[in-house]
Amino acid sequence: MRFRTLSTPSDRRLVSTTDQVLARRHTGHLPVRIHMGHLPAPHTEHLPVPHTGHLPSPNMDHVLAPPEAPSTCANVRVGKNSNVRVGKTLRLSQIASVFAKACFFALLVAGLGGCSSVVYAPKTTVRTVTVRSATLKQMETLNMDRAAPILIRIYKEESTLEVWKQDRNGRFALLNSYPICKFSGNLGPKLVQGDRQAPEGFYDIAPDQMNPNSSEYLAFNTGFPNAFDRSLGRTGSFLMVHGGCRSVGCYAMTDYAMEEIYGLVDEAFKGGQEKVQLQAFPFRMTAQNLASHAGDPNIPFWEMLKAGSDAFVATERPPRVAVCDRRYVFNPAVAGEFDPTAPCPIGIDSTPIASASQPSREASASAVPQNMGTIAYRTADPIAQKINESLRGIY
Repeated sequence: MRFRTLSTPSDRRLVSTTDQVLARRHTGHLPVRIHMGHLPAPHTEHLPVPHTGHLPSPNMDHVLAPPEAPSTCANVRVGKNSNVRVGKTLRLSQIASVFAKACFFALLVAGLGGCSSVVYAPKTTVRTVTVRSATLKQMETLNMDRAAPILIRIYKEESTLEVWKQDRNGRFALLNSYPICKFSGNLGPKLVQGDRQAPEGFYDIAPDQMNPNSSEYLAFNTGFPNAFDRSLGRTGSFLMVHGGCRSVGCYAMTDYAMEEIYGLVDEAFKGGQEKVQLQAFPFRMTAQNLASHAGDPNIPFWEMLKAGSDAFVATERPPRVAVCDRRYVFNPAVAGEFDPTAPCPIGIDSTPIASASQPSREASASAVPQNMGTIAYRTADPIAQKINESLRGIY
């Protein structure tokens, strides 16, 4: 085996008849000894290992050496610059990570802030939406199509959520009742963001208010604040009906109950219903219950809600709801869009609600007097005007 030593101004290289090895730069002219069983490994920190490709033949008299490796000082400078760049990159990535976490936390709080001041950890439970066989059998008994429209009624004091469904005659009947696991606050409407009150009033649920990926299993938005709430300056957001059995500001159901409630709403939308009316009451709107809360400052508001409840009881159909003069108007006689803060058009209050040919199928509802109007207050009546002024002062 032969070694040939090349000494040029730019490179030094040892060439063997069987291999070629890069030699590290030497300051002197000391002989280089290489034992064939123990070839030195190149310094990978400063010098890349070249890809030699095909080996030169043993009889080659000249060997071309690769370009000279960068000097030690240059390597040091490059290493320092590289370390600086790496440090900056790490700091930027840490800042980006912190910023991303802050944004995620803010969005999570915003998404749940209206419903609760507590941030709930997302559940990993597999969500299912189902309408159970007993409920389907009840539909057959009540002469209802599975995809027929529905209506939801909520009673705080009784902790009950009811699902009503339209039968083949076009009238609504009670399909099923579900216990409310928890609602926060007291009887009375929600007034401002953060008061931890669950809303009361007449709301619409649209398909885009459904949330199958809620952190509380399944959920849909109640639609608070509606036009009436906004006319009185009430604030709040993300007031939901959801599973999870815990809430501050929402109506919380058990996951088991929410599976079917969500399923019924979803099937109604798939059947062509554009919006589901949600009626949220402090209690069942009977004269007896109102009398038992006679001293409550919310009585004028609850009497207004009772007018809407009575309209539904009498006709067995969801009432049309309008807002003008900062009050609800049910089944208005005048068509069109109304300014919630402007005076109501003349003649809007003339529609009677006791025009239904059949009595209501809600056993708990009280009888509705003949020729009773659908409105909550008549502004031409001095007593009604006084109630209206009192309502504005409170709400």
